[in-house]
Amino acid sequence: MWRIRRHDKLGFVRTGDDHRGGGTLTFDALVDRARALVADGRRAVLGITGAPAAGKTTLAEELVKALGGDWVAHVPMDGFHLADVELERLGLRDRKGAPDTFDALGYAALLRRLHEDQDDVIYAPGFERVIEQPIAGAIPVPRAARLIVSEGNYLLVEDERWAGVRPLVDEVWYADLDQPERLRRLVERHMRFGKDEPSAIAWATGTDELNAAVIAATRARADLIIPASLIRQIGARHA
Repeated sequence: MWRIRRHDKLGFVRTGDDHRGGGTLTFDALVDRARALVADGRRAVLGITGAPAAGKTTLAEELVKALGGDWVAHVPMDGFHLADVELERLGLRDRKGAPDTFDALGYAALLRRLHEDQDDVIYAPGFERVIEQPIAGAIPVPRAARLIVSEGNYLLVEDERWAGVRPLVDEVWYADLDQPERLRRLVERHMRFGKDEPSAIAWATGTDELNAAVIAATRARADLIIPASLIRQIGARHA
């Protein structure tokens, strides 16, 4: 399998560690840990998961910025949302964001191709929040990119659709933001992209919360738990 547990060789904590008893986890330590994944020169994928609005994208963007250079690329999972026209055909439009409303096999195929490391450039889809639609070929990943940072809700889900993803991700970190703050951020985000307040609250506490429960059940399978205190710090530096 593609999954290579290089961090064990480097003395990092193993699967499920939430850093209790190991001192205070810092953003600089995360940067060092991410960099160590490609110490041998091979391409690696770092996954970041967590419930909606847990700070995954902010963490991914700050990591990429801190690492710097064309050797690191940011490839979110969100580009594999099914388009609304397909969700309508499947009768899933009112469940957008649930595990079965993504092209999980397509995401795994992209990860596999990234690991094969044979192409001068690989194009990944992006996701435009203003229109809430995936955009094909939006993210170029050059051959020089050794570390791929990819955040998404369902990296650790083990059902039939998603089971092929985890073996293709070298490490997965879980953003563990507390629920009140996460819901506040989520409602605010929905309103920022066009929902009125009642609709934003209904979606955040309905469809999104059902998805959050699925994601929370995968927490123990993460390689590292990022505590809420650090997520808040990273969010403050990102603002």
